[in-house]
Amino acid sequence: MNLINRSIFLFLLTALAACNKNLLDTTPTDRLAVNVFWKTEADAKLAVNALYLDLDSTNILALDALTDIGHTNQNFDVQAYVELGTYDQSSAKVYGEWKSAYKGIHAANYFLENVDKVTTVTPALINQFKGEAKTLRAYQYIKLAGLYGDVPLVTTSITLEQSRTLKRTPVSEIYDFIDKELTDAAALLPATYTAAADKGRIARGAAWALKARADLFAGRYQLAVDAATEVNGLGYTLYDSYQKLFSYAAENNKEVILDKQFIKDNYPNNIFAILAPYSQKNGNSSYVPTKVLADTYQTSTGKKINSSGSNFDPAHPYDNRDPRLRYSLFVDGDALPSGLIFHPAPNSGTADAIGSTYIASTTGYNLKKYINPEDYVNPGNCGINIILLRYAEVLLTYAEAKIELNQLDQTVYNAINAVRQRADVNMPALPAGLTQSQLRDAVRYERTVELAFEGQRLYDIRRWKTAETVMNGPVYGITWNNNGQLTTVQVVSFNRAFDKSRHYLWPVPQKERDLDPALSQNPNW
Repeated sequence: MNLINRSIFLFLLTALAACNKNLLDTTPTDRLAVNVFWKTEADAKLAVNALYLDLDSTNILALDALTDIGHTNQNFDVQAYVELGTYDQSSAKVYGEWKSAYKGIHAANYFLENVDKVTTVTPALINQFKGEAKTLRAYQYIKLAGLYGDVPLVTTSITLEQSRTLKRTPVSEIYDFIDKELTDAAALLPATYTAAADKGRIARGAAWALKARADLFAGRYQLAVDAATEVNGLGYTLYDSYQKLFSYAAENNKEVILDKQFIKDNYPNNIFAILAPYSQKNGNSSYVPTKVLADTYQTSTGKKINSSGSNFDPAHPYDNRDPRLRYSLFVDGDALPSGLIFHPAPNSGTADAIGSTYIASTTGYNLKKYINPEDYVNPGNCGINIILLRYAEVLLTYAEAKIELNQLDQTVYNAINAVRQRADVNMPALPAGLTQSQLRDAVRYERTVELAFEGQRLYDIRRWKTAETVMNGPVYGITWNNNGQLTTVQVVSFNRAFDKSRHYLWPVPQKERDLDPALSQNPNW
């Protein structure tokens, strides 16, 4: 059994044992009472396994749809108001991310407060579980810091009255906590697991890789370099096929450092239904790529499409491009899981034609990542794992941090080129002698195309302070042949707005401030 199967099995086993008692026993059967739990190592394992349920999953796709490279396809979706800049502190999106993060933090706090009650003959195992819980708690705080800035730092269970007097902790102290938390966790975690039942369990590399991510977000570049360096030598490598990286065949490969594990029938997700083109069993096209993303991919010569000598052909825009374009996006002429051919142009007459229904992609692009033929029969019952952190990101984190430190040595080139020259990508290596500015552009390009729709773009354009430039104006889609005239699609009645005086941070949700008047608000909300 893998991690999710074990969690479900142990829960059912415990529930059955609780039900097989004298009928007069008043122990509740719909939950585990504290006085009968926290006894054995099995209890501890069940409890730590449950913490993984609070990890992000398909919501990372939604975060990228709030950036220049993605779009929330239905204008009436609550997310669309974030793109439009018309949201406020009452936004369900803003509240939902806050609520889910603190739910995970509360669960980790409760675990860490109680796990030492367990009787154990293997203290190292309990320490491992603590390391997992600390890493999962830090994961939530990284997200909170990136989205809201200052947030309450809660590391113990609190009473209802205490919750009404919490104050926000400066974001620098949140990052201090994350640094210590993940350093401590790394010391408790094994480098790897050998048992099949432990697939998906957090290992030492996840703690260091998350620390590298957090330090990059915080601008603590030397610490990011140091943490990324710790990941090296732990057995992670780039998977040889980007095209197959998000397939069932590639699950649990050596590039994956942290993922959310799913199982068809038992604990599925609905990513196929969320992302697939409308022709695929009424796929929802909930979050779609934009022209910005499609145009970002370089030509196979390693040049921008508008650069002199790029050999870009507007009439055949997807030919001779960075292979990651076709690996990541469904574009005109691609085969779909059903066997149909994707034709999104407004005059195509297909179910995927722009304007054929409000559900079809409004940009003419659909995401190909995670759309697997195995899920076509039942799009709402997907077992594909959602990757939350992989080795390619660590390499790019290392490179970006070194560039910002102006440490422009060969290791920077090696890290970026390793990502560019994956076996089935094979883009030209960076030329030697680039300036800091040129290398900055190079690593930002790689993060954009390599990690597209993996939940990092929103944080990137915020910390780079480019959101105010890229997040204003219309949303564009495909360029199509309109009776011999090349015409670019513009999403109807949609004009993004980004106010640099306040939109670099989300507001503290109003629901939280109603319950806790001590919570301050971000500027200009």
